[in-house]
Amino acid sequence: TDEAYKMVNDVRKRVGLPELSKTMNHDQFLEAVLRERALELGFEEVMPISGEHSLGLGDLLDKVTEDFNINYNEEEEQDDRIKFCLIGRPNVGKSSLVNALLNEEKVIVSPIAGTTRDAIDTEFTYNKKKYVAIDTAGIRKSGKIFEKIEKYSVLRSMKAIERSDVCLLVINAEEGIIEHDKHIASYALEEGKPLIIVVNKWDTVTDKNDISTFTKLVRAEFKFLSYAPIVFVSALTKKRIFTIMPEIDKVYENSHKEIKTNILNDVIRDAVMLKAPPSYKGKRLKIPFAQQTGTVPPTFTLFVNSDKLIHFSYERYIENTIRETFDIKNTPISIICRAKRKEI
Repeated sequence: TDEAYKMVNDVRKRVGLPELSKTMNHDQFLEAVLRERALELGFEEVMPISGEHSLGLGDLLDKVTEDFNINYNEEEEQDDRIKFCLIGRPNVGKSSLVNALLNEEKVIVSPIAGTTRDAIDTEFTYNKKKYVAIDTAGIRKSGKIFEKIEKYSVLRSMKAIERSDVCLLVINAEEGIIEHDKHIASYALEEGKPLIIVVNKWDTVTDKNDISTFTKLVRAEFKFLSYAPIVFVSALTKKRIFTIMPEIDKVYENSHKEIKTNILNDVIRDAVMLKAPPSYKGKRLKIPFAQQTGTVPPTFTLFVNSDKLIHFSYERYIENTIRETFDIKNTPISIICRAKRKEI
């Protein structure tokens, strides 16, 4: 109103400021008045905004970020640390294993199952290499998860598997292998992650030299993980703890191995000549070309005359040949058969 303009301009004259124009709209007038009030209170800069109408937010964001250092080199930001997570049922000794590996009490350990509620990352150096150990919450059977916080903990454990390079499946030697251990292992397998089976609490076993018998039991129960290395340790006494890190290095290198295309094709060609694929309805499988199309897990694409002609046993034969020839023994391998396109 005219009275408001007159009152404000009278004040501005007394302090030596120019008068406000009556051509200002209502919002501009209020902005000028509020800006001056803020200046009187000692603020050096005022930025009027409206959250409801999204006014001035862009200017505010520009001001907030103007001193940020955005000229970083993305290549320098690459993470060269080897990340491994410890997964398993509650109270199998995952947190104790992390402490044993670090040789310090880094994470809380308790005989009460479910003490660890969230995935905990711990960075450390071993043999001049950087690692991140991820301690996860114990994964119960889905039918036994009642608390919302435990559901969140399981989700965080699944996320830890996704962002890990290697997964350590921890088994309680005292309780033995149960069906749920296989389910937990399948989560890592579905993500294509290499896996190490860690038999913990080996100090509770009466016959400490009975490793071969327990290894046969593990192989019988985890037939789908025939490639996975097995280590026997005791987090409590730290016996055989030293066997874990070399296996992590070996498994990591296997899962990231890359094979040259010409060498791969020579091996596949020799394998076919050594053992010809079986015929089906008068037709025989042909593999004119193959190449590696991915890592973690190592993925090999076979270009074939028909993807319906390859039997699972022959696919397993090709996989075993690749494993033995290129020493890829400690990681899952993915074989993809792609049929030749028909000409239109």
